[in-house]
Amino acid sequence: MSLINTPVQAFKTTAFQAGEFIEVTEASLKGKWSVVVFMPAAFTFNCPTEVEDAADHYAEFQKLGAEIFVVTTDTHFSHKVWHATSPAVGKSKFPLVGDPTHQLTRAFGVHIDEEGLALRGTFLIDPDGIIKTQEIHDNAIARDMKETLRKLKAAKFVRENPGQVCPAKWQEGEKTLKPSLDLVGKI
Repeated sequence: MSLINTPVQAFKTTAFQAGEFIEVTEASLKGKWSVVVFMPAAFTFNCPTEVEDAADHYAEFQKLGAEIFVVTTDTHFSHKVWHATSPAVGKSKFPLVGDPTHQLTRAFGVHIDEEGLALRGTFLIDPDGIIKTQEIHDNAIARDMKETLRKLKAAKFVRENPGQVCPAKWQEGEKTLKPSLDLVGKI
């Protein structure tokens, strides 16, 4: 079932960020764009490469008014140690969210019951707490945060420009489309 255009469900958990443990709730995802990135678990192989990729692009996300939340089924304590021991993860300045109860992985439809882990899911959430994109990968396939950044720019554009849509491979500053009867059969 698609979560597109549905509100984020209520939740409460703890994250590690900037040397502190912080509380994260559904309210933490409101008032700005949020990028929620689910990963199977800390101390795995592909996950640090994705955390590092997110860290390398973090300033660009922040410039667009977005916060990144990396979520695994581990605890915030594990995330503290992961941050301290992995050079790649140590670059992160965004919240590393613990989901040991699997409340978030289940709510976002990325939980693997047999393993107690998450699939690689990426969700863009608008400032009202409404899910605008949903992408779920097999755990062997890591993501590219440049594509997530492109999708964030497109989501922001259509929110700020009602009645327009972003065509395939749209990049910021490129022409968009205004759906109308005149376009039918002409593209």
